[in-house]
Formats: sequence, structure tokens, C-alpha cells
Amino acid sequence: MSDPVGKLPSELDQLPDRDTEETAEWAASLDAVAKAAGTRRAEYLLRRTLQHAESAGLALPKLLETDYVNTIPTSAEPDFPGDEEMEARITAWNRWNAAAMVTRGSKYGVGGHIATFASAAWLYETGFQHFFRGKEADGSGDQLYIQGHASPGIYARAFLDGRISEQQLDNFRQEAGGNGLPSYPHPRRLPWLWEFPTVSMGLGPLSAIYQARFNRYLENRRIKDTSNSHVWAFLGDGEMDEPESTAALALAARERLDNLTFVVNCNLQRLDGPVRANFRIVQELEAQFRGAGWNVVKTLWGSAWDELFRLDTTGALVRRLRETPDAQFQTYATRDAAYIREHFFGGDPALVALGALVSDAKIAECFHTSRGGHEPRKVYAAYKAALEHKGAPTVILAQTVKGYTLGAGFESKNANHQMKKLTIDEFKGMRDLLGLPIPDSAFEGGVVPYGHPGADSPEVRYLQERRAALGGPAPARRVHQVPLPQPADKSFAPLLKGSGKQEMATTMAFVRLVKDLMRDKETGRRWVPIVPDEARTFGMESLFPSAGIYSPLGQTYEPVDRDQLMYYKEAKDGQILNEGITEAGAMADFIAAATSYATHGETMIPFYIFYSMFGWQRTGDQMWQLADQLGKGFIVGATAGRTTLTGEGLQHADGHSHLIAATNPASLNYDPAFAYEIAVIVKDGLKRMYGEPTPGVDSNVFYYLTVYNEPKPQPAMPEGVEEGIVKGLYRFNTAADLGDAAPAADAPKIQLMASGTAIHWILEAQRLLAAEWNVAADVWSATSWGELRRDALEADEALLRGEERTPYVTRVLEGAPGPVLAVSDWMRQVPDQISQWVPQDYTSLGTDGFGLSDTRDNARRHFGVDAQSIVVAALAQLARRGEVPASSVKEARERYGL
Repeated sequence: MSDPVGKLPSELDQLPDRDTEETAEWAASLDAVAKAAGTRRAEYLLRRTLQHAESAGLALPKLLETDYVNTIPTSAEPDFPGDEEMEARITAWNRWNAAAMVTRGSKYGVGGHIATFASAAWLYETGFQHFFRGKEADGSGDQLYIQGHASPGIYARAFLDGRISEQQLDNFRQEAGGNGLPSYPHPRRLPWLWEFPTVSMGLGPLSAIYQARFNRYLENRRIKDTSNSHVWAFLGDGEMDEPESTAALALAARERLDNLTFVVNCNLQRLDGPVRANFRIVQELEAQFRGAGWNVVKTLWGSAWDELFRLDTTGALVRRLRETPDAQFQTYATRDAAYIREHFFGGDPALVALGALVSDAKIAECFHTSRGGHEPRKVYAAYKAALEHKGAPTVILAQTVKGYTLGAGFESKNANHQMKKLTIDEFKGMRDLLGLPIPDSAFEGGVVPYGHPGADSPEVRYLQERRAALGGPAPARRVHQVPLPQPADKSFAPLLKGSGKQEMATTMAFVRLVKDLMRDKETGRRWVPIVPDEARTFGMESLFPSAGIYSPLGQTYEPVDRDQLMYYKEAKDGQILNEGITEAGAMADFIAAATSYATHGETMIPFYIFYSMFGWQRTGDQMWQLADQLGKGFIVGATAGRTTLTGEGLQHADGHSHLIAATNPASLNYDPAFAYEIAVIVKDGLKRMYGEPTPGVDSNVFYYLTVYNEPKPQPAMPEGVEEGIVKGLYRFNTAADLGDAAPAADAPKIQLMASGTAIHWILEAQRLLAAEWNVAADVWSATSWGELRRDALEADEALLRGEERTPYVTRVLEGAPGPVLAVSDWMRQVPDQISQWVPQDYTSLGTDGFGLSDTRDNARRHFGVDAQSIVVAALAQLARRGEVPASSVKEARERYGL
């Protein structure tokens, strides 16, 4: 028969025991406690012993959960440095105006969210009054990731501070006129206020971790001192269900990012109901964060609970709290004291006795509204503890009531996320609860008034004085971008002159170019190479010894390849961010670097290289986040196309990333065919994004380049093609350039157009058409289907304004004889983006369908894009026009085995 506490785990038997008698005594003591005082007492002693061991620094596994109580007891709370009464009045005005703004907007049907800020108001206000550093102090200030659904409260605070007008509040979610407020934090829409977009949910917490990491990167590389910058991320407990929310917790702990604090507003509700109806989300999150290595501070209960905890001499109350599922606790928050006595206290004699010692009013207060997240002293204590904790990031799990102060119709109701307005009577009740001096006459006409104590009121002066002491308004976005000098031409020269007979893939050409650019004395140190654990695939291992892989610990080991030329070198000041197998993490890196010009006033030039299939398809949401945040840099989809990646098969074969990229207005998408095109595009990108501003040209863009792993001889750049490369199309050669192999002067004519590696197929098709079918084909390199379409759309828009402008693609093809056949390693929809603006008859070939494993030649024959298939398609076009016999098409099919 086993003893009450079980036997020692077998793995401990493998450890040498220098004193078996002492070990037996400890085990016997625990047995005795369990027998005399019960297993719960034995469990309690073990938990306290482990907690003590942890605080003493002993190397033991941590407890993943602690009791369902505040980490910082009331007796240990620090003195509160502010004027609580004044801050309560400020918070009351902000609560009021947030609710009024959304309610007034509801008459236009634009919606809005009220309950989130009502729940989290003190979490924000305590930070704004005492912790969040602004941009006007030394350094970069703090970075604030505001929970998107709480934006009305942030607007309300800016209104109180005089940063936003009443008219703008009335234009919440009505931006078309140019004087509105975006629904959520959108820097592109309100670039002086919002610094980080945090909706879609889940991207905020992921980005906050990598922002904190990038702050350390800048500091360790001695680019900027970010030691006084702290990253605060405000999240909902429901948002933590998003996989991105917890994807990088281990990274934050592993790199000891004590410059990072998560504040999770645990109101136990997500959008439609309880977060964990049958479980306890706070305990789940605590275990998750503690297991990942974070410091956890729980701020759960308000001061009304102090009396109940003092009376809990048996631990019955703490046990009951730990056992109660979230959905039941939400029910307690809406029921009367009699219900709570019966269903919460009634199941345990100890709890019945405890409940008899307190009044119904006290029970109602505790279970209805008394939460740690609603009391500034408790929030202040948690924030202070977070800043003082060193060696690990901190998460604050703050419990609140969703819809707090909005009245019984809102508080803790499952539907409160979708409830967009309060009635006049509900507003009057809220006014009385908050103690605001708003007379009944202000509601005449059925319109809810905004409230403001006056620009020179004690409340506004206090608010502004506190912000001045902390470094100015927050949130705020400040841009002090200094144009970077353009790199010397010698960096681009090797690609412009071609490779001669030597074969080079465009992937290698890009890496070679960046390697040379990283040597530039003026701007080289500002490049940030980012790769998700495929550096060797893309030929980037040559950067390891010279640039180094960033690690805050440096290199604490001797690498296995130390005796090789391109050994694996990690360094504290390393330049490369090698993220491991996480495209989401690499993209978060990119966003932090791409927006450093605004966040830190330090312009960085990131390039992120990845399997093209796993870029836009996997992390397209983050590409929109990048665009919203006005990020700049180069995103490079390597091993691009559907047929160049031999052997990898269906999920690795990208035939559509350019379609997804085309949906993002900030993305300039290029599919270069030759190394010199890459040089021209990158040079243009550096000038546009980082050089002197050009009137009428948006610099807040990023470039998407696709490059291929197919080695080919790289030609030298023809004269006069730079403009066409940047704009998206130029004539590479004509049929006459074939010399003695050129067809007759009166031969039927066709224009062959291709992007990327498909240029080589149409060059071969050009030769076959001339040699075997007497057809004259000119070859065009379409470096960017997307930029051609963008230009054409802008021309169409100009026409609506009465301005005549011919699209570039129309102008450059004007007069070119014959039809146009466009070919690419992408779905036909990619080249078909320009079809309506091509003046000639137009058709296309592409790689529609799923990818497959095979040789390049077989894959291209399968999709009908190889040179012979192009010849047949060209003859078919000409036959439809009556320019070649229809029999030629049949003959070609048979000759080429199609």
C-alpha cells in the first residue's frame, strides 16, 4: 500500500543521495502532516516550501500555478504617489466621453465598442499618470501597444488633453471626409497619435515581444541607447487564444527581456461569452507564462476582499476561488447576495461560517465589482513590481469586470461586446455613479453630451503636468527621419555588368548585392538581414563570419565548424537576425526594424528573405500590419515560382504570392528576371524609401522582390532600360537581334512578355519561332505586373477627375506589331492584371493548379509554359488572326509532343 504522498519519482532515484536518513525524515514528516492535518495541509506546506525555494534562488522547477489571490498583498503595496481623487475624476470624464462618442456614432450605424475600455480604464490611466514615458524626454520613450477595442477611451483622454476636438470625436469611424478617427489604432490613418496597429488581434503581443527584442538589438549594436524604453502591451484574456499571442513567449524569457510588460485584462469574457467557461483563464495563463519563464503578477481582487481573506483561517475561501469556473463567477457578478451565499458559500461548512461574518452588502460588493484592475493602488503596485523585476519579462494578470460603471445592463453580460449604446437613463445613472457635474438639461433633444471640465480646470492641469513629467503626450508617434546617403555605384556595378559565361541564380545575385551594400561606410551598419533558419538555402552563410548572428549572450560555445571559412558565428553585436523556424517571428522582426525610423528616430534597412510560398500566404496579415505602421524595407521571396523548386512538391511551389501581394497598396511588387534588374530595383527602393523626399511620391512603402534558385548566365544591362525596369516593363530585344537567325522582314509578328525566370523560356521560344516557323517575336521583360497595374489604375482615376493620362503599359506597347503573349511562373491571373490596358490582342500562359514534384523541364511541360508550349500558343494566336495557317498549330503540337 502506497504512503499518502506517493513514492519518489524514479528519475530522482538516479541522483546520488548523500544522506538517505535525512531524506527519509523529510518524507516521514510529510507523511505525518498528511495523516494528522490532511492532504490539503500537506499540499499547502509543499507549495510554500517550493515558493520559498524559488525566491531563494534554488535551482528547482517552478510552480506553474499559485493561489487564486493577488501576488502583492495589500500589506505589501507601495505608497501611491498620485492624487487618487483627482485621478478618479479624470478617469470618470474619460469613461463618460468614450461611451458618449460610441453612442452618438451609433445613430450613423458605424458601431464601436464601449465595454472594453470601461473594463480597462484604470489599467490605462494608472500607466498614463505614472509610468508611460513620452517621446519628448531623453531616448525614445516607451512603446505602447493599446488593445484595439479600447481605442474610444484613448480618444477620450486625448480630447480631455486638448489633442482631439469634439468634431473629431463625432467623426469616430467616419474617416472619408478627412477629419475622422479610425476605429482602432491605425498609424497610417492617424500617424501623429498611433504608433502600433494592434488589430488584427494576436499581432500586438507578438510584435511587442519582437519590438522589445529589437530595442535590445539597437542597444547591443550601439546604434541607439534604448535602456530607458519599456514596451507595454495591453491585451484581452480572450485575445490570448490567438496562437500569435503566445508564439514568442519563450523567446522573451530566453533573451531576458525585462524591458517588456504584458498587461492582460482578465475580465473573463471574449467577444461572445466566457473565455474559459468551464475552467479558469487566469490560472491557465499563469501556468503558460510561468512555464515559459516569465515573471507573473496577479492583480485579481479589490480591497473589499481584504476582510474576507482575513477571515479565511482555514483556506476554504482560497480553495473555492481556485475551483470555481469562470462562467460561474460571471454569474455571481450578476446575482444577489442570497444566490451567492447559497451557491458559493453553501457547499462548505467553513465557508458558511465565513459568510455569516460579513454583510450582504459586502458580499455583493466583492462579487459584483471589487476587482484589482479597478483600483489604482493595486494597479500601481503591479506596474512598479514589473519595472523593478530584472532578468525576465513580466505579465500582469489583472482581473476586471467587462462593462464596469456602464450599469447593470452592461456589466458582465455576454452580449456587451456587441452593445453599442446606452440609453439616456443609463447615461444618467452612469453620471450619478461617477459623480460628474452634467445637468439633466444637457440631455434635451435626446443627445448625449460630451463632458469637459475646462481647458484650465484642475483635472486638465493635473493630467498635463503628469504627462510633462513623463516626457510628453502618449500615445504619440514622432518622425524625425534624416535621409540616408545613397550607396556608392560600385556596390551595384558587378550586377549591372553581368556574369559573362558564369551562371548565377537571382537569389545569389540579391545576396551578393546586399553583402556589398552592408560594406558601405555610410549605411552598411543600418542593414538588418532577417532569415527564418534557411540562410544556407539562400546562400547567406557567407555573411555569418563578417556580420555575425545576433545573440544577446554572444557565443558561449565553440561552433562545430569553427575551422571552416564560413563558420557559424553568434555575437552580441551581430547584425543578422536568424529567427529559427518562425516566419511570424521573422516578420515581427522586420516590422520593428522597418519602423525604427519613427519608433526610435533611427532609420534601419531591413531585408527579410524566405521561401516565397511561406511569406505572404503564411504571414499576409502581418504584411498589412507593416503597411498600417508605415514600414519600409525589402521583403524577398526566394526559391520563387511554381516550377523552379524541384522535388519539394505541392505546398512549397509558389504560384500566387504576387496575387496576394497585389492586394496590399503599400507593397511594390517586382519579379526581376536578371541580376541587373535587381540592382536597379534595389537602388530605386533605397532612393524612394530612404533618400531625399520626392514631391508627390509616397515613401511609406515596402518592396517585395521574388528571386529564383535557377542558375543562368546573367547578361549586362542594355542601355536606357532603367525607367522601364522601375515602371515594370521594357523591351529586352527584338527579332532582329537574332542576327543571321532572324526571320524574314515580312514574317508574322508577335510580342512575347515574361517576368522572372520565364524570360529564359520565351527567349528559347523566340529562337524556335524564328528558326522553325518564320515568326518574328520581340521579347519584353515585365519586371512588375503590379506596378504596371497601379499606374494604369491611377490613370483611370485621373480620367474621372478630367485629366487625360495614358497608362505606361499602353504607351510603351503602342505600335508594337502583332498580338501579345504573356508568360510567367505564376498563375495566369498575375500577368492578367494588365490585360485591359494592353492595346493589342492579349493572352497569357501560367502555372495554374497545385504544384508537383518533378524536374523543372517536366513541371514546365506539365503546366504548358515551356518553350515549346509557348511556341504552340503563339502560333495559335497568330492563326486566330489569320496570319499563319491553322495547320501550323497542329503540326507544332505533334512536333513537340504536346
